[in-house]
Order: sequence, then structure tokens, then C-alpha cells
Amino acid sequence: MKKFIFLLLISIFGANASGQVDTVEIFSPSMNINIKNVVILPAGYENRTNLPVLYLLHGYGGNHKSWLQIKPELPNLATQYHMIIVCPDGKNSWYWDSPINPKVKYETYISEELISYIDKNYKTRADKSGRAITGLSMGGHGGLWLGIRHPSVFGACGSTSGGVDIRPFPDNWEMKNVLGNYNENGELWKHHTVIGQLHLIKQGLAIIIDCGTEDFFYDVNERLHRELLYHNIPHDYISRPGAHNGEYWNNSIEHQLLFFSKFFRKK
Repeated sequence: MKKFIFLLLISIFGANASGQVDTVEIFSPSMNINIKNVVILPAGYENRTNLPVLYLLHGYGGNHKSWLQIKPELPNLATQYHMIIVCPDGKNSWYWDSPINPKVKYETYISEELISYIDKNYKTRADKSGRAITGLSMGGHGGLWLGIRHPSVFGACGSTSGGVDIRPFPDNWEMKNVLGNYNENGELWKHHTVIGQLHLIKQGLAIIIDCGTEDFFYDVNERLHRELLYHNIPHDYISRPGAHNGEYWNNSIEHQLLFFSKFFRKK
């Protein structure tokens, strides 16, 4: 990968007992653009080594700052669980490499370019035993999509309130800008939805999925859960009262952080 990577570090909170939050701007060779990412370091980072990394993806209409707005305590949690948290700006890409627009390559960006940059510039455990990925809504789709499709990169993946089957929503959230019109590109939609990727899941991938019972994605999450059970694919599944909103995600991310922390500790 070309090393034309430009770095911009902007301290948001500075270093303190709750950790450090920086905004890092990274050049993507595959898209020829600069992309902003929040990097959350645990307190005492300078004295640490071999830290695991959780990649945390935002939802539709969000950006790299969204998770900090939903969960301002993330720096404290990074310190508590001894991990780095990275929140990339995925625009409204659904974290795909678009099959119709060669300028949209967010799967490549996150699974290759971002990972490479973080491992070269931070004190990470640079293998899949030290990497996990999850997110909310569109980012929940992205967390499972990337985790399943890149088993040599991520050892664990998850989704909260995720759009895990996109096909019931052909006119929503700009997906047709990335995949084309559903009626004309049904096969592309079929092959770009999480529930259609289960045959790619490798043994040992740690998976966590949760969704609120009042969420408009609840039915597709229930269906995914049943499919995973049918195929005897181990996973944690949480269903509890809640809607598709910040209140739910503020709570759910704590369960997911605990899950990923346990994964990192046993490897």
C-alpha cells in the first residue's frame, strides 16, 4: 500500500485519567480521499503495549464522532477494559466496496488501510486475536459484514440494532446509491447482506448480536438469530425492550464491550 498517508491529530479532551481522544485523518489510496477517525486511547497508554483494538462503526447519517456523542464515557471504558477504540467515518456507505461505484471502497478502507495505519502507529496486538469490530444500525451491518468476510483480520464481531438483512428495505438509507436499484440488481443485494454471508463464517469467530424489541430491525435480527442456530454457529444474542435510538445504544455498547473484553483476555 502506498505510504501517502497524512496525519492530523486534534486533541479533543487531552490525556487524563479517562484516557485520550484524538481525531486522526488518514489518506485512503483506494478512494483517493482523506478520512477522519476518532482514536480513543486508555489512560496510561504510554506505559502500555500489545493493546487490543475495537473498531466501532456509526449508523446512517452519522460520522466518526457519533459514538462519543452517544456514549461520552467511552474513554473511561477504554481504560477499564484496557483497549483502544477506533471510530472511522464511513459516510453512508454501509461499509461496502460498491459494485457499481469504484469510488466507494469502505470495506477495503477499514479491513486493510485503516487496520494497517492503526497497527503501524499505535501499540496494538497486531493480529486477529487483538481485533474486534461492531457498530449500530448501518454500522451493525458493517460490523458483521466485515467480521465475517475478513476472518484473518478480525477475531470477533458484533452488531447492535443492525440492518442485518437489507432486502426488506430497498428504498431506505441510500443503499441503492451503493448497490443500484433493488428491482434491477436483486442479486447484488442478495450477495451484499449479512444474512447471506453465513456460509463464510469460520470456526472460532466470536459473535454478539443485540436488538430492541421495538426496533424496526427486530424481525431481521430474529431471523438472523434463527439462521445461526439452524447452522449451529455459536453466538451471543440479546433481545430486550428498546427502540432504534441513542438510549438503547448507550446501554447496549456496555454489554458488547464486556463481551469483547472477555474475548481479548482469553486469547
